[in-house]
Amino acid sequence: MTDGVRAALLAGGEGRRMGLLGRGRLKPLVPFGGSCRLIDFSLANAEASGLPEVLLLSQYEERQLMDDLHRTWWRPGFRVHFGPYDRAYREGAGHRPLDPSGPPERGTADALIRKAPYVFGPGTSEVLVLHADHVYRFDYGPLIEAHRRSGAALTVAYQRIERRYVHLFGMVQFDARGRLTAFVEKPSEPTSDLVFAAFCVFDAARLHHYLEELDGTDWQHDISRDVIPAMLAAGERILGHEVPGHWEDIGTEARYHRAHLALLEDGATLPPGRLPRTISPEVPRRIVTAAPSIDRSLVPADLVNEGHLEHSVAFPGVRVGAGARVSRSVLLPGAAVPAGAEIDSAIVLEDGTVQHVPTSHRGAIAPPAEPETAGGARV
Repeated sequence: MTDGVRAALLAGGEGRRMGLLGRGRLKPLVPFGGSCRLIDFSLANAEASGLPEVLLLSQYEERQLMDDLHRTWWRPGFRVHFGPYDRAYREGAGHRPLDPSGPPERGTADALIRKAPYVFGPGTSEVLVLHADHVYRFDYGPLIEAHRRSGAALTVAYQRIERRYVHLFGMVQFDARGRLTAFVEKPSEPTSDLVFAAFCVFDAARLHHYLEELDGTDWQHDISRDVIPAMLAAGERILGHEVPGHWEDIGTEARYHRAHLALLEDGATLPPGRLPRTISPEVPRRIVTAAPSIDRSLVPADLVNEGHLEHSVAFPGVRVGAGARVSRSVLLPGAAVPAGAEIDSAIVLEDGTVQHVPTSHRGAIAPPAEPETAGGARV
């Protein structure tokens, strides 16, 4: 049962580490997998888990995000709540200007405390915290039920990965009883192969207590760097819940590129059929393993292909010109590849700009952190 659970979706990312892909685009709305955007994973998971509503927590270009979600996720039995703007937005059909109040939010914990009346409303017993830039399908129901049965103050989702990549994430450790004993954000020398999967369930009263206690102190305004360590230091009971199967943090262009290539692998842990369908949902798409002009690529039914597509992912509306060759690449909605072009290991944006993925990261399982920007060119 999800009664009493308030799902809060943190969607404030600007996508500055994704190069041209994130320029002029909200990170939660970055297209993914030929069929959806990054934010759609958490929303689809919430809807499939029986949650009737998700609270949107965002401050960067909120109007653009609200307009998109109002259009895409307006359906019977499920809605996205816009917090302090919700009533005015719906009554004004989205035409009224936003009227932000209070100081700017500086981190994930700020987003929760500044909008506390919408997070900790009457009848809220647990707060499910989600992020808008992770690729995974997951039923939150068993996580919520396990949390309730345990009586824990917090239950964190975690996944086991190769230890050499743990430094890119929040590392967690548990004792023999399953209680959290260590939580270190991006450790320089990892001592565990377990990482925080960036979603968790808090006891609402305990979370509110720690947010109020930290607010106004010299803190980093962050759930991972402040709230969870404070709860751990105070001896709160914090448990873990393992996330099986596919889970991916899309933080950079290289991870984005690698995640698309993973969709094409035999026995992929996240097959294309499990992706949300929010971009041109009426257009069928499938993996073509071998055809005269396509090798092992995920393509839409409306693809216009006069060249050759190899080990790539194409969104609806893509056109590949005569004699062009595209390999190990992602073609965003409506992208056009000119005749004779040769593109390898790149992201082709909607306007035809080609964003090349750094050579050292192609095919890497989990690449190291990339620079803030990357070069691009028009073809």
